[in-house]
Amino acid sequence: MLFVRPGRLADLDALEHMARTAQPVLHSLPHDRRALEARVALSEDSFRAEVDFPGEEFYLFVLEDSASGKLMGTASIVAAAGYSDPFYAFRNDALIHASRELHVNRKIHALTMSHELTGKSRLAGYYIDPSLRGDAAAHLMSRARMMYIAANRKRFTPEVFSLLLGVTDDAGVSPFWEAVGRKFFGRDFADIEIESGGRSRTFIAEVMPTYPIYVPLLPEAAQRVLGEPDENALLAYDIHLEEGFETDRFIDIFDAGPVLTAQVDRSACVTRNETRAVHGMRETAQTATEAAMYLIAHNGADGEFRCVLGDLPEGKSSGAALTPGARAALGVQEGDAVRCVRLHQLHHEDLTGDAQ
Repeated sequence: MLFVRPGRLADLDALEHMARTAQPVLHSLPHDRRALEARVALSEDSFRAEVDFPGEEFYLFVLEDSASGKLMGTASIVAAAGYSDPFYAFRNDALIHASRELHVNRKIHALTMSHELTGKSRLAGYYIDPSLRGDAAAHLMSRARMMYIAANRKRFTPEVFSLLLGVTDDAGVSPFWEAVGRKFFGRDFADIEIESGGRSRTFIAEVMPTYPIYVPLLPEAAQRVLGEPDENALLAYDIHLEEGFETDRFIDIFDAGPVLTAQVDRSACVTRNETRAVHGMRETAQTATEAAMYLIAHNGADGEFRCVLGDLPEGKSSGAALTPGARAALGVQEGDAVRCVRLHQLHHEDLTGDAQ
């Protein structure tokens, strides 16, 4: 069975492998082993800490296969984006150019450098092992973060955001970067991706344009990809939409990928939440007519958190009859409370052997 838990220092070798092989670059996992070790240690401290408001905490989650113990994915939450340096994005603006003498009044689309997202909680560092088939693991890895946020509200801001991969070609070339970023940095997109550290480095403000960029002056190829997710990010885009994220007025400063935002109070993991008691045991998954697909999460002591996908009968009065594998993965016993959120995009038949 696949389950999500906090990352720990014992995972360092597996995380280092993911950091070096993941595409696109995982800003949450530094390539340098010492820096990565410090990052994981910060995550362990963050999960254990008593937090009254978001600060420099960082939460690293991993997707583990309980049968093999192998790590199959990772994702993270930054409690306050740009805590040390501002978090930069382009804001979509409309500038009015008018002349009474010429009887001209034009609204021009422009991109303005902004750090308005600074201080907001951010979903980041999402990665799934390419060997996993189907959509179930992706839903679990991505949305387990919102299950944690929903259960630990003081640790995060009321609004969260996520930055998705923008359009690139088969060679990894971004049309937007070629039209804008390269003109100022004079370097390849991939190089600056590694250097940028997640859009919070001072050199971004030093090098990128401070004046608005007029979109009609950009090549058509660059204009077409503004706010569009890459083909490889379409599943993540759909998962965010089901959770309640919406496209906002910001795009990524490097590849023009979409910035999605959500009010935590309106997210699915809050509005669809059912608290159920673990009750009963079953050996196998139920049939499609008996059950629906749910995210099932449990918060334990000392910052422990677990999340799995499982089928449950609809109606919280039915309790949560879990398989032995699900109970073991969640670390729960009879009578323990679990947070359950139904997934509407996944159906019973989508819970394949990959997610079991």
